Amino acid sequence: MTEMTLVEAVNRSLHDEMERDERVVLFGEDVAISGGVFRATEGLVERFGEQRVVDTPLAEAGIVGSAVGMCMTGMRPIVEMQFDSFSYPALDQMFSHVSRYRWRTRGRMGMSMVMRMPYGGGVHAPELHEDSPEAYYAHTPGLKVVVPSTPADAKGLIASAVRDDDPVVVLEPKKLYRSLKGEVPEGDHTTPIGVVRTVREGSDVTFIAWGAMVEVAEAAADALQADGTSAHICDVRTLSPIDEDGLLAAAAASGRVVIIQEAPRRCSVASEIAAIIAEHGMYDLQAPVKRVTGWDVPYPFWSIEHLHRPDVHRVVTAARDVLEG
Repeated sequence: MTEMTLVEAVNRSLHDEMERDERVVLFGEDVAISGGVFRATEGLVERFGEQRVVDTPLAEAGIVGSAVGMCMTGMRPIVEMQFDSFSYPALDQMFSHVSRYRWRTRGRMGMSMVMRMPYGGGVHAPELHEDSPEAYYAHTPGLKVVVPSTPADAKGLIASAVRDDDPVVVLEPKKLYRSLKGEVPEGDHTTPIGVVRTVREGSDVTFIAWGAMVEVAEAAADALQADGTSAHICDVRTLSPIDEDGLLAAAAASGRVVIIQEAPRRCSVASEIAAIIAEHGMYDLQAPVKRVTGWDVPYPFWSIEHLHRPDVHRVVTAARDVLEG
């Protein structure tokens, strides 16, 4: 095991997968010479050369469209969207082609593509640099969507995504890139897609979260522990395909559930998880499911983003509400 930041674990996984399989290529805006805006791809062009690590024009639809063609020839491209909202010009490619090609060809042609993007807020960036667009991708049949919350899972989920024959969107919480360190297994390491992670066990209230919100859930659990309240924390990790059994087991651990996400509230992943628990786990519940989310507004300027992102106070308040319910 080696202690790494989350961005170091991303870089390590990209390096290992390109070393392991010469069909893997990496391209996107500033990923080569600059090593990426967050330096997630630093050193890769020096190791693998300009044929496999390629700087592209500022044209996200062209980046993803080129990756579609590469998949058709048997390559396994990794594309980086420089920021979460920068992926929006590529939605047509992702929705119309990437997600459908396996179905369109009756399984004869896969789309072995990884689409990486930093996502979420908390870094004082301007509008269109701090969105949480996971609902768009999780709603799209044919796309898998994963979100690491630890360096170990960043390494393991990217490795699993690269080796998957289906297209995978990897949302990397930029807030955690350098603020979070953790132990990461040396050598070959994969994290299964479609399986939740139990962060800690508890019996009074269950927090369900993903990405940077897992850190908030842990801080809220620590605050509640001072009052003698035991919190169970479930890291969803994979938003599509979602682990329904794992989520239901987490809900049943306490019977009181608080779901935490950065994204806006309406038509969200949190809404889907709440529906799953209501449909299949109602008899395990002792109170209505609560959601703590971003607001249904465009992401605000950095000076007030702390009012937009869920924080410990909002999560603790929701937990106390369900404990009294």
